[in-house]
Amino acid sequence: MTDSQRTPTRIEVSIERQVATIALNRPEVRNAIDDEMRGELVAALDALAADAAVRTVVVTGRGKAFCAGGDISGMQRRLQAPPGEVAFNGWKRQQRTHHLVAALHDLGKPTIAAVNGAAAGLGCDLALCCDFIIASDAASLAMTYVLRGLIPDGGGMYFLPRRVGLARAKELIFSGRRVLPEEALAIGMVDRVTRPESLLADAQAWAEELSQGSAAAVALAKSILNQTFETSAEQVFAAGSQAQGICYTTREHQESVAAFLNKTAKDTRAKDPRS
Repeated sequence: MTDSQRTPTRIEVSIERQVATIALNRPEVRNAIDDEMRGELVAALDALAADAAVRTVVVTGRGKAFCAGGDISGMQRRLQAPPGEVAFNGWKRQQRTHHLVAALHDLGKPTIAAVNGAAAGLGCDLALCCDFIIASDAASLAMTYVLRGLIPDGGGMYFLPRRVGLARAKELIFSGRRVLPEEALAIGMVDRVTRPESLLADAQAWAEELSQGSAAAVALAKSILNQTFETSAEQVFAAGSQAQGICYTTREHQESVAAFLNKTAKDTRAKDPRS
């Protein structure tokens, strides 16, 4: 098979200065997610999770859109299946979607969605399940599922209320309306807004800021923070105690303590007139 005959990859992954950037790469269909892209995303996230050289992950889209949601042609094929198979096929697809969302949400590294254009339906869910969202001022976000006769199935009913509150999440999900960057920032749906030409650079710079501390401490803290709305204070304290016990054993903690004590000792000697 020649290069011109090969099917282009549906995502592109690049790594620079400990920051991995995943770019959704189906600009001709506004980066709509089909089964192949879903599989590529899961494989990429699994690989990045295992790569100690990667400290943070940025997700963005090629072209004018971040992600238009699920691929409509795939929805059409699903509905054309024999009546007795539609429900079970749909259930299997849901399992794959939830695997993708969990792989991104539970990744033991900070994640940033760099929303460069429209993020609709599953694309909006994909952004929401990241730890942080930075949006271009040309972007928009919309929970458009209801306009297709569906409910949010990519985690939006879990993530959106935690960002904007329950009543506002209901309004956005029930209406399916577009939210522009200024409103999204005001209601907490996104964390930062920037110019289109600097979006990716700003996201990667932010990712670098988040990669300066202990990778183990960040991963452990994230695993606990992701559960704090569902757990009691006692459970959070217990999980924190276990995580801190692990942190005590890490090279980062031991080297940090040694460096601090060494600097303190040097400062003390410098101030001692007898030295």
